[in-house]
Amino acid sequence: MFMSIKSINAKTAKAWLSKKEAVIIDVREPEEFNAVRISGAHLLPLGVINSKQLPDSQNKKIIVHCKMGKRGELACEKLLIDNPDLDIYNMEGGIVAWENAGFKVKKAKHDVISIERQVQIIIGSSVLLGLLLGYFIHAGFFFLAAFFAAGLLFSGMTGSCVLNSMIGKMPWNRKKTPYRH
Repeated sequence: MFMSIKSINAKTAKAWLSKKEAVIIDVREPEEFNAVRISGAHLLPLGVINSKQLPDSQNKKIIVHCKMGKRGELACEKLLIDNPDLDIYNMEGGIVAWENAGFKVKKAKHDVISIERQVQIIIGSSVLLGLLLGYFIHAGFFFLAAFFAAGLLFSGMTGSCVLNSMIGKMPWNRKKTPYRH
């Protein structure tokens, strides 16, 4: 079944929210939400979102956003399968576009290495380790570098990063986040 996802830009989303014509749903992971978020956004991560969890929109439009737009689009598809009558929109460019438009966000007061940077550190060091071990110890270690390169390729093609999800579940990245329903 093919469905068309309606998209809006950050400026339109801001206008709708200012006029109280819409509610905004953040489908990123709790760690990302804790680090930076749009004021008034309801957190419903993509992995657990369904139409029964949506806040009472009182006939308002529903705006969905993530970091760059891909997870938001996937969330819209998932929600429309559950309820094809939803008046739902994906915010193109996600929270990055929101910030680039000059709109305010709430940021965490503590400095923590972002999950994205943790992923980059792990992948970079694993590729380097695989190359060094493959060159100096045994050629079989080149597989380690190839494995992480394949993971990066998969992530780039699908917009989904398994390592990102795994690292997000680590104890140092887990903060209690109130899901706003």
